Amino acid sequence: MKPTGLCQIDADGCDRAENHLYSGIHGDTSMGSERAEMRKRQMQVHQEAAASVLQARHRMGNTPTNASNACCFCWCCCCSCSCLTVRGEDETIQRSTFEHRTEETTNNCEESPKPTLEDANSWAVSFERVMKSAAGRSCFRQFLRTEFSEENMMFWLACEELKKETNKIVVEEKVRQIYEDFISILSPKEVSLDSRVREVINKNMLEPTSQTFDDAQQQIYTLMQRDSYPRFINSSMYTDLLKNLEEAPPEP
Repeated sequence: MKPTGLCQIDADGCDRAENHLYSGIHGDTSMGSERAEMRKRQMQVHQEAAASVLQARHRMGNTPTNASNACCFCWCCCCSCSCLTVRGEDETIQRSTFEHRTEETTNNCEESPKPTLEDANSWAVSFERVMKSAAGRSCFRQFLRTEFSEENMMFWLACEELKKETNKIVVEEKVRQIYEDFISILSPKEVSLDSRVREVINKNMLEPTSQTFDDAQQQIYTLMQRDSYPRFINSSMYTDLLKNLEEAPPEP
């Protein structure tokens, strides 16, 4: 067979490749097993989500009509197409760049917008107070950078912006972008979501709306509240901020 150099299979090709590989290892009789059926259902969900993303991109004029690059949305390990190798290399470079940029970020909570002492003190009352304050979100986001989890706040903020959008075409484009930036396993900024929420997202991607990521946004909010917020309140970053605000001379 003459190699093409580029992946030219359609969205169903990955499913066929997986079936072929599974049959070669376990025999055709094992394809009726529960494990095989589960894997096929998972692949079907992924393919439907990929098709939705491609349709949204095509409507925005960002992909060719033949969709020959459909396999770039294939996430199974059985696909041997070269685009996955390239994406793997790109992901390594992107993650390295992202982490390097994070290490260089300042941890100064007094950056703009600068909080008042009253505002900063209120953050210790509840996580909700932090998230309702522009200065609180900014300071908490800087703390998340030190823990290499800034993508949680970035995802939450992106979902908030999505909810404000009413134009259907713009909504579909923003949904696609959020998916690629924070949901796709190929992204260096992928957020941590359980399988149930991911399944909900994949179904919602068939008809994108401004509420597509509601369940995921709530899960990430809860994760930040339970995991990162207590450490933030007990961090030197927060205590130093309060100390500096207390010692600052009153504004004229």
